[in-house]
Amino acid sequence: MDDVGQTTTAPSLLPHLWKTTLISGILALILGVLALAWPGKTIIVAAIFFGAYLLVSGLMQVVFAFSLRISGAQRALLLISGLASLVLAVLCFLSLQDSILLLAIWIGIGFVFRGISTTISAISDKTLPARGWEIFFGVVSLVAGIVMLVWPGLSLVTLFQVVGIWLIVLGVFEIVAALRIRTATKVLTSY
Repeated sequence: MDDVGQTTTAPSLLPHLWKTTLISGILALILGVLALAWPGKTIIVAAIFFGAYLLVSGLMQVVFAFSLRISGAQRALLLISGLASLVLAVLCFLSLQDSILLLAIWIGIGFVFRGISTTISAISDKTLPARGWEIFFGVVSLVAGIVMLVWPGLSLVTLFQVVGIWLIVLGVFEIVAALRIRTATKVLTSY
């Protein structure tokens, strides 16, 4: 049999999912390390990286909201999470110094929405590659969001240390998930 007329069992965006997840994980990891290494000196740089991370993450979630085969509720959660991330990215670039506290609250909300949407999507889709990692990543994102919302008034240095730790954890898990998705995608597309 030749491969000309065959369709693969993997959706057309699945081969690219691991790349966007890897980029998101690397950005989170870099930002987390910077926040821990120089918390007092990198608030502005961190805000720029937050903006970049939220921009990539938001765009990725909006694209997936319209391209994955998921229920309407899951699509709405991904879309809301993606749009919230995009709003946060814009806030980061408008006023870096004045929006740090607001940014902390919005980051918490973004993490909560992303955690809920990722967890629900992974639980619902039994065919999702690296499903266990996605569920775990969703729960970790939810916990990170709750921590951000409960203590938004922490000093900026402490805030960036807490966020730095969470971003390192989230970044590592996203990188691991990306590699697992890549492996699973190769298996799915080889049929």
